[in-house]
Amino acid sequence: MNIQLFEPLSRGWDRMVMILFRPFDIGKWFTLGFTAFLAGLMNGMGKGGGGARGNHGPWKTDASDFFQFPEHAWEWLLDHPVWTSLIISGVAFLVVLVVLLTWLSSRGKFMFLDNVVNNRDEVVKPWKEYGREGDSLFTWRLVYGLVVLSVMTTFFILVFLSFRTSWNNHASAIVYITKAIVTGLLFLVLTMVVSYISLFLDSFVVPVMYKNRIGARRAWGIFLGLFTRHAGYFLIYGIVYLVLVVAAVITAVLLGIFTCCIGFVLLVIPYINAVVLLPVSVTLRAYSIEFLKQFGQDVDVFQPAGQD
Repeated sequence: MNIQLFEPLSRGWDRMVMILFRPFDIGKWFTLGFTAFLAGLMNGMGKGGGGARGNHGPWKTDASDFFQFPEHAWEWLLDHPVWTSLIISGVAFLVVLVVLLTWLSSRGKFMFLDNVVNNRDEVVKPWKEYGREGDSLFTWRLVYGLVVLSVMTTFFILVFLSFRTSWNNHASAIVYITKAIVTGLLFLVLTMVVSYISLFLDSFVVPVMYKNRIGARRAWGIFLGLFTRHAGYFLIYGIVYLVLVVAAVITAVLLGIFTCCIGFVLLVIPYINAVVLLPVSVTLRAYSIEFLKQFGQDVDVFQPAGQD
């Protein structure tokens, strides 16, 4: 089996040009962009950053207060029942919002994929036709998200407890340096594993579900069968994909600068962002399915099921 890494990218680019520019139809861009927007709802969750605090007020930044933060936080919650209720309500609202967005994006992934495969800009038809597959994907992503959250939470709690023990025992600097290096390496490994699983889900498992009209668990079984035989190609695909994303980000930044920041204004508006970046999302979507089809008829979304 002759597996190519860059020829599928070339075909994906050609498919993007055909879909978006031959002919150019602004109405098609906005409709197709809507499905791309739905598909990517949970792909770029922003990470908030708190401002740095100085040594002012009751919360000081010395190590002792840092390692006693859980106790301080618990006491504060007990002393402020109104704020505690508001925080719990806010967390509950965020959980419901995340679940809703995950469901919408799971449906959206099949809508966007169907449009890219068939060169059309449908919304209602793929929403209804691939509802069962979308719901299966939603369930899998929800369970997987809970697993990742549990693993990451446990990891950070163990790291915190480990460093606190070292602090209480007045450990030497070399102990902290060693723990920091080990923690960094473990976190890097965890991040890579989570990132690859998410990439494989979107790039390959979703197309397998789409092609064979099956649930997420069966689709993972088919993909893992391919992965065990061709792991190197799939891992390198992930590196190429990362390079493409970085290149797209750099290009978007340069365009924003050259357009006197008008481009940046467009990119911060979620739906408009999806429309403006449609060439990127269509190319990446097409690249994944062009790459996948090299592994056989069972995973070739361009070929009807049951045909060689």
